[in-house]
Amino acid sequence: MTALVLDAGALRAIERNDRRTVALLKVAKLNSLPLVSHGGVVAEVWRGGTGNQVPVARLLAAVNVVPVDEDVGRAAGVLIRDAGGGSAIDATVVAIAREGDQIVTSDPVDIAVLVNTSGRNVKIVAC
Repeated sequence: MTALVLDAGALRAIERNDRRTVALLKVAKLNSLPLVSHGGVVAEVWRGGTGNQVPVARLLAAVNVVPVDEDVGRAAGVLIRDAGGGSAIDATVVAIAREGDQIVTSDPVDIAVLVNTSGRNVKIVAC
């Protein structure tokens, strides 16, 4: 595995202190695995970083938040077309995932359709 790619569900799991997701991220840190997401995922979750969001703010400080540029947007659009549907946020999560990455998601069924369509060897981890 080269990185953990986080979707909005992973960030929400941290917000609600989901033990399984917290443990997964601790293991990733111990193994120096990079954490990756994109700005659209942040927009789905971010509500100011106070209160219950303090753990999200801390996590985001350790996440490589990549931009959704034209290339990523086009790749995501093709995934949506080829998969016969899907959300733009989910498709961009899959588009930024690389061979050997793991996507941490609360929506493994929809992500699986997009991953299978992409043809990449990306593991899906439910949270």
